[in-house]
Amino acid sequence: MHRDDLMTPNERLTAFMTGQPMDRILAMPVVCSMSGLVSGMTHKEKRSTALNEAKAQIDCYKRFGNDLAVTEYGLHGVGAALGSKMSDPEDAVPAIMKHVLENIDDVDQLDMSRLELKNDKQFQLHLEATKILIDKIGKEVPTGVLISGPFTAAASIYKTENLLRATRKNPEKLHKLIDFCNEGLKMIYREFIKEGAIILLCDPIASGTILHRKQYLEFVQPYTIDLMKDIHEVNGTVCYHICGDTTAIVGDMVDSGCDLLSIDNKVDLSYTKEAVGDRVPILGNVDPVEIMYLGDRNDVDKAVKSCIQKAYDSPSGYVLASGCDISGNVPLENIDQFMASARKYGKWPLNPENFI
Repeated sequence: MHRDDLMTPNERLTAFMTGQPMDRILAMPVVCSMSGLVSGMTHKEKRSTALNEAKAQIDCYKRFGNDLAVTEYGLHGVGAALGSKMSDPEDAVPAIMKHVLENIDDVDQLDMSRLELKNDKQFQLHLEATKILIDKIGKEVPTGVLISGPFTAAASIYKTENLLRATRKNPEKLHKLIDFCNEGLKMIYREFIKEGAIILLCDPIASGTILHRKQYLEFVQPYTIDLMKDIHEVNGTVCYHICGDTTAIVGDMVDSGCDLLSIDNKVDLSYTKEAVGDRVPILGNVDPVEIMYLGDRNDVDKAVKSCIQKAYDSPSGYVLASGCDISGNVPLENIDQFMASARKYGKWPLNPENFI
C-alpha cells in the first residue's frame, strides 16, 4: 500500500462498488504504454518479456499508488496474430506496416486457430504478465488488460480507410469480418478473465470522430453487446472506452451492457454525468497529451481538480482517470502530481468547497 494512502486499491474498489466510505477517490491514470519509463526500460525492452511487462507495472504501483495495474493484449493483437506485419520501434508502440487482409472478399480465408493461445506467442506473453501481476500484487491492486473492441480488431486486419469504405460499399463482407473478430475476442477475453483480470475494452476506430452514430449502431454496437454478454457469462467485468468524441453515443455505449464507462478528454464530464451517470460509474478524463505529456504539475493539478468538481457526485459513482492511455516520454512528476491531487481533492468525505 502507498505510504500516502489508508486503504489498498482493492479495498477502495470494494468500498466503491458497495457504496461504502473510502479514504479517497479512486484514481486510475492509464499507465500502460509509458510504464517502462518507471523501470528505466525502453518500450521495446518492456514489451520483450512477460517479466519486464509485469515489472514495469509493479514499479508504477510502488511509485504512484495508482488504483489499477494494466497489462495489454493490445489494439493490434488480433491482426498481428493473423499475419499483419508490425513495426518494431525501440521506444514507441508498434504500428501496423502491412495488413494481412488486402481484399475483404477473402475474409472467409482468415484462420481463427491463429488466435488461439497455443499458437500466439504474444498472447502467451501478455497472459503470463497478467499472471505475474496478479500473483505479485493482486492482493492489493486489481489488474486490467487493455484489449481491442471488435471494430478496432477488424482495423488491425483490414486497412482502416478500406474498412470505412466497406461500411457503404460492402457491408455484408464487413459484417463477416467483424463477426470473425468478435468470436476471436471472446476466446481471448475468456483467458484473461480466467486469470482474474478486468477487461479494458478499447475500440478507438469506432470513435465518433470517425464514425457517424448510424454506423456505430450498425457495425459496432450489436457486436459489443454480444461481447459484453459473453464476458458476463464467465463473471468478467468490463470497462468500455472509445477514443475521441463519443458525445453522441455515450448512451448507446452504456446500452452495450458495460460495467463502467471511460470517456476521452474530448467528451464533457458534466454532460456524461447528466446523460448516463445514473446508469454506470464514469471514468475520466484528464487529457493525456496536453496535460499529462505537455503540461506541468500545476496544469495537472488544475485538470484533476476540474474533473473531480464536474463528476464527483455522479449518481453511480466517479473514478478519476486519464482520458486515454498515457504514452510517450511523459514527465513522471506529472503522474506523481495526478495522484497527489487525487489525494488532495478526493479525500473522503468529499468536500465540494475544495473544488472552488
